[in-house]
Amino acid sequence: MWWLVLAALVLATWFWWRHAHPRKIARPPTAVQRQVPPLVLTRQSRGDFPRPVHDVLETQIALARRAISPGSIDSALGSQTRAAVAVFQQTQNLPATGVLDADTRVRLTLDAPLLTTYTVTTNDLARLQPLGKTWLAKSQQTALDYETELELVAEKSHANPKLIQLLNPAVNWTSVAPGTVLQIPDVNYPPPADKAAFLVIHLDGKYLEAFDLETNLLAHFPCSIAARVEKRPVGELHVVVIAPDPNYTFDPELFPESPEAQQSNQKLILPPGPNNPVGVVWIGLDKTGYGIHGTPAPEQIGRTESHGCFRLANWDAEYLMQLAWEGMPVLVEP
Repeated sequence: MWWLVLAALVLATWFWWRHAHPRKIARPPTAVQRQVPPLVLTRQSRGDFPRPVHDVLETQIALARRAISPGSIDSALGSQTRAAVAVFQQTQNLPATGVLDADTRVRLTLDAPLLTTYTVTTNDLARLQPLGKTWLAKSQQTALDYETELELVAEKSHANPKLIQLLNPAVNWTSVAPGTVLQIPDVNYPPPADKAAFLVIHLDGKYLEAFDLETNLLAHFPCSIAARVEKRPVGELHVVVIAPDPNYTFDPELFPESPEAQQSNQKLILPPGPNNPVGVVWIGLDKTGYGIHGTPAPEQIGRTESHGCFRLANWDAEYLMQLAWEGMPVLVEP
């Protein structure tokens, strides 16, 4: 029975050791550590281009430069980024897994540094104004423009404002001076060679794509759709009007969830601007009340639902406006 005594002694010693030396549990990385890859600025300064992407931020920027939008660039591996990776894989005749595997990295390359600089101007600051809290207050503004410099710069770089803050930790965003130099993602969609032949909106996947006559992909954008199933049209629609910087007619009957709307019996005209309910572009369709448009909340695209239209980030709506034409087919698929 000596072995039982020995086993009991070993077990007792182990319990004593665990009590005297508790195991240190590694803390999960903070949101900041997860969002901004280490050495991003070091990689930014290296001239080793073109090269395969290394991390999520590089992947998002490389995809966006091909007009395959991962949503607001935030260095987080979310569903929209995985969907964009899968779309890129399809264009390369690779398995559309959405996983950044070795074969995908070889094809998805960066051809220029990740970041660029943006200098805050007096014109930037002059256009900023608070956004009214009610429909009536918004209708009385001169424009529904940006509220902050952070919001303005984030939209210019297709980025989530939190990423801009993380890339510029020394900036006091409550008081940004003219001449302040900021680090931002260097993202520009490729100049369109021609108009698109048609669009496809995928309701289930919540994305919109533009194709040429040879069915080559020209652009892929996350898209918000109608909250109510009966307001999601399926079939072929057509573009009937393209309007940059539109105003917006507030009809209280369309907003039963709004207490203010229920107490109002008048329509209101809201001025143009990036914080207009339809953003900076309206592309009207041949179904009354339906269109493709921008939004004042690009970070919510594909995550919240609309009253019936198809919402894009403002920067995507502006690019789509260059591809669209009156009469263009828009195929809405389940």
